[in-house]
Amino acid sequence: MLKILSTSQIRELDAYTIEHRPIASIDLMESACHAICTWFIEHYNPTVQVGIVCGTGNNGGDGLGVARLLNEAGYGVKVWIVRGNAPESSDFKINLGRLTDKVEVTDITDTIQPTVFDGVDVLLDAIFGSGLSRPVEGIYASVIHCINELSIEKIAIDIPSGLMADKPSTGSIIKADRTLSFQVPKLAFLLPQHYVYVGSWILLDIGLHKDFLKKVETPYHYFVRKDVRKILRARSKFDHKGKHGHALIVAGGYGKMGAAVLASRAALRTGPGLLTVHVPGCGYDIIQTTAPEAMANIDEHQEVFTGGPLLTGYNVIGIGPGLGQSKETVRGFGNILEQCKVPMVIDADALNILASNREFLQLVPQQSILTPHPKEFERLVGPWKNDFERLEKQQRLAHDLKSIIVLKGANTSIAAPDGKVVFNSSGNPGMAKGGTGDVLTGILTGLLAQQYASFEAAQLGVFLHGFSGDLAAYDKGMNSLIASDVIEFLPEAFKRAC
Repeated sequence: MLKILSTSQIRELDAYTIEHRPIASIDLMESACHAICTWFIEHYNPTVQVGIVCGTGNNGGDGLGVARLLNEAGYGVKVWIVRGNAPESSDFKINLGRLTDKVEVTDITDTIQPTVFDGVDVLLDAIFGSGLSRPVEGIYASVIHCINELSIEKIAIDIPSGLMADKPSTGSIIKADRTLSFQVPKLAFLLPQHYVYVGSWILLDIGLHKDFLKKVETPYHYFVRKDVRKILRARSKFDHKGKHGHALIVAGGYGKMGAAVLASRAALRTGPGLLTVHVPGCGYDIIQTTAPEAMANIDEHQEVFTGGPLLTGYNVIGIGPGLGQSKETVRGFGNILEQCKVPMVIDADALNILASNREFLQLVPQQSILTPHPKEFERLVGPWKNDFERLEKQQRLAHDLKSIIVLKGANTSIAAPDGKVVFNSSGNPGMAKGGTGDVLTGILTGLLAQQYASFEAAQLGVFLHGFSGDLAAYDKGMNSLIASDVIEFLPEAFKRAC
């Protein structure tokens, strides 16, 4: 997994690389500039007119180096240097001296209008990097405001100017369409409130020292496709269904049996040896028809869940999709919590019951997986001022329940009781449809039945869920994607991820 480093750790990584490669600071900057230019040349033809707005620190030095290299590659380039109260860094001075007369350079020392950038097709932001420690103000804020007024494409180098990498940001911030960053992602990139500033982000390898990355400790990681094979276990020739666990799913109600069907079919596609589904009486024919591989257990009530079967013999219980929140259902869920001795996957209405019956929280079995979307999470923990506070609340809830909290959304975050958080790399906006959460519940239930550790099951399940959605979106388009499509492409997701 990719490690997500703090601002101070990124500085240490740079310093370690300079000392141990060894390499001069200006040469490391040149590597970054070459990486940016290589990416830019692959994506934009030389007819594009490029503007680069630089500060006077090392981020501005990156911008000047990129200006020189793009000019040498045949691009028309204009540079603006914002002359505020920040001193010139040594590497900035070197790269400024390397520019030729072919690159037009203009100093900005006073208030400007957006028309200053007329004639430019793409604008690169190199005003401030990740070392910024306070909100942007003065002339810098004025320039950022003008840049944000432009309708042209904007690309941030390292991090959008004004955005803090690992703490809440205030003041003026560049709204980039893309961000070209170096080696490792920054925590701010993974949090939803910053998408308006970061846009899509791309990591460029600039040769930072791998030994430091291996040794440095961080609670934050980014799960990518190659990490699947580190967790997913191969099956043995003489395995039988008893070796892969028995899962119980408690789901569905009158008018909401689709949720039970989706969770059950997803669980079956994930590989448990046996699956039992507990549904109200109205769901018997439905579940037997749509998921014939599952065994059906029928509630005493015809329309809602009131109490599950005896819980012996199950390795995991998935509960919540389509359950409803009737008084009988609340009481039945409480009874299951009191009896359950195995991890649970708790989703949807089961989460809402937890939120409105706080005494149930202490009954949640350790190493369970809770899968709230943001609104369900807010019902559990209360509101937050910013996404960093939301992340802290997620870590605290995982610690308090000694369970895994999967906060769903783009870059779904998975928090463990020890404070570790893994962000997911798969998935797409086409999955923002009713039923996809029920599919995830089934996937996680199926994996836990096979005795995967809860934190590993959550990472693996969330990635495969998103990856299957990506395959479905490629085949059917995001607009037409539905939750059943995610189940349909699960076999292909398993094959391709390995």
